[in-house]
Amino acid sequence: MTTTSAPSPAVKEPSEEPASSMPKLLSRISGQNISLVGALILVLGLFGVLNDNYLSLSNMQVIAEAATITGLLAIVQTVVIICGGLDISVGSQAGVASVVSAMVFTSTGTNAFLGMAAAIGVGLLIGALNGLIIVYGRVNPTIATLAGLAAYKGLAQLLSDGRAQGYVLNNDVFIFLGRGKIAGLPVMVWILIVVAVAVHTLLRYTDIGRNIYAIGGNDTAARLAGININKYLICVYALIGIVAAIAGILLTARTGSGQPTSGSEGLELKAITAAALGGAALKGGKGGIGGTLLAVALLGALENGLTVQGINSFWQNVAQGALLVIAVVIQQRRSGERAVGLPN
Repeated sequence: MTTTSAPSPAVKEPSEEPASSMPKLLSRISGQNISLVGALILVLGLFGVLNDNYLSLSNMQVIAEAATITGLLAIVQTVVIICGGLDISVGSQAGVASVVSAMVFTSTGTNAFLGMAAAIGVGLLIGALNGLIIVYGRVNPTIATLAGLAAYKGLAQLLSDGRAQGYVLNNDVFIFLGRGKIAGLPVMVWILIVVAVAVHTLLRYTDIGRNIYAIGGNDTAARLAGININKYLICVYALIGIVAAIAGILLTARTGSGQPTSGSEGLELKAITAAALGGAALKGGKGGIGGTLLAVALLGALENGLTVQGINSFWQNVAQGALLVIAVVIQQRRSGERAVGLPN
C-alpha cells in the first residue's frame, strides 16, 4: 500500500503580501466614501481659493473643534440608525447635560468631576428612558424621540431658567477639555477619536456589533436567531444618552457655561445628516463610522467656509437640509425601491 503524504502548505513570499492586501484595502472603501472624500477636497479647495486664511492651521483647528460635538452625536446616531431606529432628541439631551454639568459644578464647590459625573448619569437615564418608551410603550422611535426633543429642551430651560448657567473657565479641568491640546491636537478632537475608535471596534469586531446590524437588517430573523432585541434597543439608546452627555460637557467647556439651547439647537439635524451622508441606511442594517466622520468633516468644512465668506447663516440650514435630501435620494436609488405612487 502506498501512502500519499499531505502536501505541505504553501509559503507566501513576503513580496506577495502588499499586492494581496491592497485590493482588500480598496474593497473596504465604499464608493460613497470616495465621493465624500472628493466632495471634501472640492469644498476645501474652493474656499481655500476664496479666502487665504481658510486652509491655515488655526482655521483647520477651529473646524475640527466645532465639528467635535456634531461628530460625537453623529457617531451614536449612526449606531441607532443601523439598529433600525432614530433619535431626534440628541441635541436636547446634550443641552440638559450641559446645564447639569455647570450647575452641579458650581453648587458643589467647583468640583468638575462631580459635574461631569452628574451629567453622564442624567444622560444615561434619559437615553434609557427613550429606549424603555420605544420598547415597552411600543412607540415609533421617530415619534418617541420627537417628543423627547421638546421635553428635554423644556427640561433644560426649566433647570436653567432659560439662561446660561455657571462659569467653568476658572477650573483647570474644563479649561483643559475646552482649550487644551495633546500632541498638537485639541483635547476635544482626541475625545472624538477615542469614541469613534471604540464604537467602530464594537460594531465591526464584536458579536454585539454583528447583532446590531442583524437587528437593523431583519428584526424578525434576528429574533428567531435568539437575539434579545428589546435589550439591545434599550442599551443602544442608553449609549446615545451617555455620548450626548459627553457632547454636552464639551459644549460647557467650549462656551464656558451650561447652555440650555444655545450651541445644542439643531444638532439633531446635523447628526442625522452626517449619518445619512456617511452611508447609514435609514431603514437600518447598513452604515459605518468611517463614512460618518467623513460626512462630519464635510459639513464642518462647508459651514466654516460659508461663515468666513460672510454668507448668511440661514443658508447653512438650507445646505444641511439639501444634503440630507440628497443622501436619502441616493440611498433610495441604490436600493432600487419603487417611487411612491409610480409603477416600477
